[in-house]
Amino acid sequence: MSDNSKIAKTHLQRAAIVYIRQSSAAQVEHNRESTARQYALVDRAVALGWARDQVTVIDQDLGLSGASATQRSGFVQLTTEVALGHVGMVLGLEVSRLARNNADWYRLLDLCGMTDTLIGDADGLYHPGLFNDRLVLGLKGTMSEAELHILRARLDGGIRNKAARGELRRGVPIGFVWGEEEGEIRFDPDAAVVAAIRSVFEQFAELGSARRVWLWFHNEGLNFPLRFNQRDEIRWTPPTYTAIHHILTNPVYAGAYCYGKTRHERYVDEQGQIRKRTRQLPQAEWAVLIPEHHPGYLDWATYEANQARLDGNTRPQPHQVGGALREGTALLQGLAICGHCGRRLRTHYRGRNVTPGYHCAGKDIVSGRGVYCLNVGGVQIDEAVAEAFLAALGPAGVQAALLAAQQREADQDAALAQWQLAVERARYEAEKAERRYRAVEPENRLVARGLESEWEQRLREVDQARVELTRRQQQRPAALTAGEQQALLALGQDLKRVWFAPTTTPRDQKELLRGLVEEVIIAVFRDDYRAHLTLRWRGGRLTELDVHLPRSRPATVRTDEDTLALLRRLAARHPDDVIAGILNRQGRTTARGLPFTANLVGNTRRHWKIPRYEPLTDQPVGELLSIKQAAVVLNMAPSTLHRWVNDGFVGGEQVTPGAPWQIRMSDELARQFVEDAPEGYVVMQEATKRLGVSRQTVLQRVKRGELDAVHVCQGRRKGLRIRVIDDTPDLFSHTS
Repeated sequence: MSDNSKIAKTHLQRAAIVYIRQSSAAQVEHNRESTARQYALVDRAVALGWARDQVTVIDQDLGLSGASATQRSGFVQLTTEVALGHVGMVLGLEVSRLARNNADWYRLLDLCGMTDTLIGDADGLYHPGLFNDRLVLGLKGTMSEAELHILRARLDGGIRNKAARGELRRGVPIGFVWGEEEGEIRFDPDAAVVAAIRSVFEQFAELGSARRVWLWFHNEGLNFPLRFNQRDEIRWTPPTYTAIHHILTNPVYAGAYCYGKTRHERYVDEQGQIRKRTRQLPQAEWAVLIPEHHPGYLDWATYEANQARLDGNTRPQPHQVGGALREGTALLQGLAICGHCGRRLRTHYRGRNVTPGYHCAGKDIVSGRGVYCLNVGGVQIDEAVAEAFLAALGPAGVQAALLAAQQREADQDAALAQWQLAVERARYEAEKAERRYRAVEPENRLVARGLESEWEQRLREVDQARVELTRRQQQRPAALTAGEQQALLALGQDLKRVWFAPTTTPRDQKELLRGLVEEVIIAVFRDDYRAHLTLRWRGGRLTELDVHLPRSRPATVRTDEDTLALLRRLAARHPDDVIAGILNRQGRTTARGLPFTANLVGNTRRHWKIPRYEPLTDQPVGELLSIKQAAVVLNMAPSTLHRWVNDGFVGGEQVTPGAPWQIRMSDELARQFVEDAPEGYVVMQEATKRLGVSRQTVLQRVKRGELDAVHVCQGRRKGLRIRVIDDTPDLFSHTS
């Protein structure tokens, strides 16, 4: 069968679509011959009998891969037109242009077969409705998908082999540049950039927190080099916390070559859409990790120690100690452990003097209320721990203070060095602007005017940088002299004075304490007015301490908040005597532990200004009534109404378990209570016979509203009456 013989009049009456696709933007730009051949398919469609105005070209997918139809709007448009029966023929240069995924390919084949649509490529025309043609098209689709798999495997294999040798050139972080040799990574030639990166690691070694490093740059007013695009030049802007954290966690700065730290995954979201996400892999699952690949800003051991420190700064688990140092006077913040349940204690502050305290997140239910298993003030405990720490530390703490002072001087020198580099950088930019201005032709006045303005701006930036450098040099405190250092060492015999000096901040005290103490276990014994402390020093040694707790004043007698909240709800519906009975049945007591009476309920209500219950006189529709009041309105016995409420035939409401039932009156409810049963309503025994089900089934159907029922209130024939539909005998399925 020739190709032209497959073309029928019905095909020529519909449109012909030429689908054009290239896999990447590089192919679109450089492989123009393939693109031209695909556009030439329009002439082939005309030669096969279609008018030129009937031929539609779909080229929205240029530069997109054919592995999936998810992002290909052109392919979606093609399948839509085919499914609507608007297409007589689909032309593509080859099958791989249409799809490289069998799922998309066979979906297109099924649609073309159902809508009598031809598919053409460079080899000929095919009708997906014919077995032989569909077999050939299926083989071509399978070979196209296999070709894609082979291409991907070869490409990925080449990339992985090159990455395994450390020669794959990918983007390097700020502070590094690629060298001329294969796999060579060198420091950035800009000394200011290198100095800024080194400052990050130096400050982290001292401060121990990524946030504090970021705050140091912010407080010093220093800019930071950032590269927003691999092709963009470096920009100096105020650093972000994310940039600082990225530098501290990037192993490239430790001289390691890394590849495959992330994994791209596909998943189906809640709306059924296929999404992509990137998941960070743990270090053990990285595809390539080559330590000591190039010179780094720090060694690998220091990098791993920094990661452990950063992990320790994150919010710990409930049963773990640690966390970053925070503001506040609580000395044991992040170190205290509950001696009763093992949870990490949280800190709180009370009073005008911001007195610290510790409490456990776990709660015990006592008298219906949640009570912390440990809640204690921290003044006496912090003093005892500080005394034990100072006794264990001895004169060595003074030497630590000297080192801290020296470190502070080093930090100030580092900040001044950054500002000196900023002055040099501004001077270089000004000199470059001057050279550009002098190199322009005098006749080109517009360009010269703009370059002159840029030169003037650079000169102003130089002046501003010089002024800021001078100001910071003047504010720099003088370094400790040798005599001052000797005087400070003499304080070793009186270390407590140094510990409690005004210049020693709570953060400094907590950081010093963490250097020796791993955790402090606190157990409180209220009956003995004492707390037992267990100090776990680094290295495993334990120290036991008993701390006397002050006898606190008894708390003000006060009714429980949940009891007051319940009283407010009950007072809107019930009198005081009824409320007293409800509270006593729930085991609630007054503030002094006494059972409630009507007088005590009234006193409590008046003290807290809770309005008393006022019964309604006219009982309007929509109001809540007691069982007795509702029975009067409905003209029936209260016991019968109460039974029907318990059985679920009548809806009732309770403020709280144990409270009297109340019924909300409505016209619909009143119509359910009659003096005589209407026509068609029968007694329970007759209803079970007619419906062929048990009595329990009928009652369940009445409760669910599937059967209409009324209640006869008066006379010898009072009780439940059910309406049975005689013309629907199979309303219920018969069961054994």
